[in-house]
Amino acid sequence: MRKRLTVNFGLKILAFFIALFMWLIVVNIDDPVTDKTYTGIPVQVINEEVVTSANRTYQIVDDTQEVSVTVTAQRSVLNDVKAEDIVAIADMKEMSLGTQIPIEVKIEGYKYDSAVSNPRNLQIQIDDEAKNNFPITPTTLGTVREGYVIGELKANPEKVTIRGPKTVIDSINRVVAEVDVSGLSSDTEVEARLVLYDANNNVIDQSLLANNLGKEGLTVEVTLHQIKSVKVELDTSMVTAADGYKISEISVEPQEVRISGSKSALARVTEISVPASALTAVNLTQRTERSIDISQYLPEDVSLVDENADNVVVTIAVEKPGAKNFEVSTSSITVNNLDSNLELSYGSVVDLEIQIKGPDATLNTFSIAKKVSIDLKDYTRPGTYTVPVSVELPSGCSLVNEVSVEVILEEKQEQEE
Repeated sequence: MRKRLTVNFGLKILAFFIALFMWLIVVNIDDPVTDKTYTGIPVQVINEEVVTSANRTYQIVDDTQEVSVTVTAQRSVLNDVKAEDIVAIADMKEMSLGTQIPIEVKIEGYKYDSAVSNPRNLQIQIDDEAKNNFPITPTTLGTVREGYVIGELKANPEKVTIRGPKTVIDSINRVVAEVDVSGLSSDTEVEARLVLYDANNNVIDQSLLANNLGKEGLTVEVTLHQIKSVKVELDTSMVTAADGYKISEISVEPQEVRISGSKSALARVTEISVPASALTAVNLTQRTERSIDISQYLPEDVSLVDENADNVVVTIAVEKPGAKNFEVSTSSITVNNLDSNLELSYGSVVDLEIQIKGPDATLNTFSIAKKVSIDLKDYTRPGTYTVPVSVELPSGCSLVNEVSVEVILEEKQEQEE
């Protein structure tokens, strides 16, 4: 038996190594060593007391708080490794040059050849620690239920103390309590989110900052006001026409405005009364418009829903006896002889007022539609012109005064195919 084992012993050893070598080749072909890159791996900073113990702090710069990690291992291992299995650690005890901390990568429970981060160093900026008190300004997201508007907002607390790197603290321009009011229909207190902005209205990262809000957090008291529509009433007793003329109509636009306030405050308001002193116009001979700020005639506890709608326009139409006013939109003017190379637009006037005198029976049945035109045969170059308006009048009638309109002529723009 022993003789059989020792016969050709060298060949048997060689055969063993050849078999082992072939096995390794087969294994590597079937499960080769390769690499895979994982992105968005957060870097954990340890031993921060190296910096913080000296009343200093730090901030991560150059976007190195997250790294990508390339892992080299057999394919079967890489198929099992997930991004959350990878731990990237920056130990401040290993800091060099005062700004760089080498990043060590660990993957517990897996066998791998190497794991390298990119970048390989955490870049930090060491700064003095500072703190400051800031007022909190409430702001809202979303829209309250129809029929309501935001009345008052009150942050709780109204101030916050923020601590962190001095350069970051100094960059804080305003502190906001952001609250979602979508669908609210009653007064309530809503949990808010603290948002910091710099002077350029950029949001400031708070990861290296601390505040004194504690477990109670930040809330905003939201007070809602109801909405009501009321008419604008004018005292026109100080509006008069000149001798030989008469006031034919006084109108206001808009005729109604929306106001907001508490339920009891709105119940006391039935209209907005504009006094005669705000609408003094005497000896008028032509149509006149006045803009009036109505916000000053609201009770103190009531406000306009649209703060930009505080002005109303009062239009005073003036006629001569035996005459009648007709309003014509510039869009309805018939244009004759417009040069084919030009295009037309009108100036700031939207409506023309045309006064026609004649028998009442004729004027009462006269329709000015399609009776107004302009002739542009003498206007062949681009520019702004005042062009006389022609009116096709019924028999026995005439214009009280000449009418013209401002037109803007521009060269046509060639259309791209």
